[in-house]
Amino acid sequence: MLYMNRKILFSVLGTLSTLFFIGCKEDVLPKPSSYLRLEYPKAKYAVAKNNCPFEFEMNDKAKIASKENCGFTLHYPAMKATVYITYKPVQSNLSTLLKDAQKLTYEHVIKADEIVEQPFVNQDRKVYGMFYQVGGNAATNAQFYLTDSIHHFVTGSMYFYAKPNFDSILPAADYVKKDIRHIMETMKWK
Repeated sequence: MLYMNRKILFSVLGTLSTLFFIGCKEDVLPKPSSYLRLEYPKAKYAVAKNNCPFEFEMNDKAKIASKENCGFTLHYPAMKATVYITYKPVQSNLSTLLKDAQKLTYEHVIKADEIVEQPFVNQDRKVYGMFYQVGGNAATNAQFYLTDSIHHFVTGSMYFYAKPNFDSILPAADYVKKDIRHIMETMKWK
């Protein structure tokens, strides 16, 4: 009988220890989605040489391509981004140019979480404008316009060649936004 009780005791202890080890495992949970931590090199700027009535400094990591009528594209291959810059002369049409620039920005209201307007004034160079920061999954994350209110009007917008996903493009968008601000700060009319 003692032999039988030991056998049952060891059997019960074995079962309990097995249940103990199995029961103490943590639940397996899937890892949450994440994005790569993207870091870009410090920007180095140089004047973008052109035959247009304006000049600005651009990041040496961007590749510039001239378009007709003093328009430019600044390509950022590492970030799959492009900044489109257009020029229009002011010919008693400043009000229309301003409305068109604002309308272009606010067409993104459908997908944007917010649009923050930041006025820009450089009295010494007679450069006035607006920087628009577009939050959310809109097609563009930043737009701007600059003018001297008399002769020149420049607009710019940033686009990515990828489906807009604000979280995944945020590091690249922030990098290019700094470049856009630098373009605005270094704009000179000729």
